[in-house]
Amino acid sequence: MNPITLTIIYFTIITGPIITMLSSNLFTMWVGLEMNLLALIPLMMNKSNPRSMEAATKYFLTQATASMILLMSIIMNFKQLGLWTFQPETKDIIMTTTFISLTIKLGLAPFHSWLPEVTQGIKPNVGLILLTWQKVAPLTILFQYYALMNPKILIMSAIASVLIGAWNGLNQTQTRKIMAYSSIAHMGWMISILPYNPTLTTLNLLIYILMTTPMFMIFHAHSFTSISSMSLMWNKMPMALPMMSLILLSTGGLPPLTGFLPKWAIITELLKNNNIILSTLMAMTALINLFFYTRLIYSTSLTTFPTNNNSKMFIHHHTKTNNMLSPLMITSTMLLPLSPLLL
Repeated sequence: MNPITLTIIYFTIITGPIITMLSSNLFTMWVGLEMNLLALIPLMMNKSNPRSMEAATKYFLTQATASMILLMSIIMNFKQLGLWTFQPETKDIIMTTTFISLTIKLGLAPFHSWLPEVTQGIKPNVGLILLTWQKVAPLTILFQYYALMNPKILIMSAIASVLIGAWNGLNQTQTRKIMAYSSIAHMGWMISILPYNPTLTTLNLLIYILMTTPMFMIFHAHSFTSISSMSLMWNKMPMALPMMSLILLSTGGLPPLTGFLPKWAIITELLKNNNIILSTLMAMTALINLFFYTRLIYSTSLTTFPTNNNSKMFIHHHTKTNNMLSPLMITSTMLLPLSPLLL
């Protein structure tokens, strides 16, 4: 792709959510979301093949539907109050349709089914943008207006997301689909705490981005698309094995790694608010998540798949390494001692 075109696309992807974050006018927020949506599609279709075309089409249709519902909610609110912001007087049905549109944009259950399919059809570097930066703008709107939404609907969506993210991730063999279901589960954790302590939602999002980024960097550098392709990692890049194992365990929320911090803080906060059943259910589903991350670690570092002799020579080849991988690895695994400062 032309460098000037790429620069414009990336600039639009970065500025879209920033416009949404800095705006208090609902229409401007919607414009920021649209900029983000339209700029990502050319990246998805770069080096076009049938699978990436299909992924881009699915992404466009679902996101356009969500945008249409959101715009309808904004216009209904303007018709009712004559304002471009939601107020306590805004009708419940308007806030519910707004939440539905944002759940479609975030890939939360029960509107999650597009996310794994789209992530599977695109390159890992675009998948990283889809699963991290694209979540920022819709979460900003939720963060601003969560108090006007029905907390029961938020909690129901959170429970469904956590359960679906855990159960559907169990039988996956494709790395990008595993990361997509992991994203759905993490989004469920973020939404579950939103009515009680929205600051923890922000903390969870930041730590989730820190853990997901190094994983996708390794996938992209070595073209790891499935569990079987990752089994050759021991002779392609031996040092990445312990690094990736730690990042996966951290993503699963195993103490004393960074990923344990948001789960610990969220469960503590839910228990303070007498949500015993919800916190127990979420702790149990976290174990299912941890199981499929452990299975990934087992197949990559604890087993040697049958390979031909030539593949044992990969270690002598020059492998691409990213200078950002080491600091990201440290932040995604070793931030737990900073928890008093972060909380």
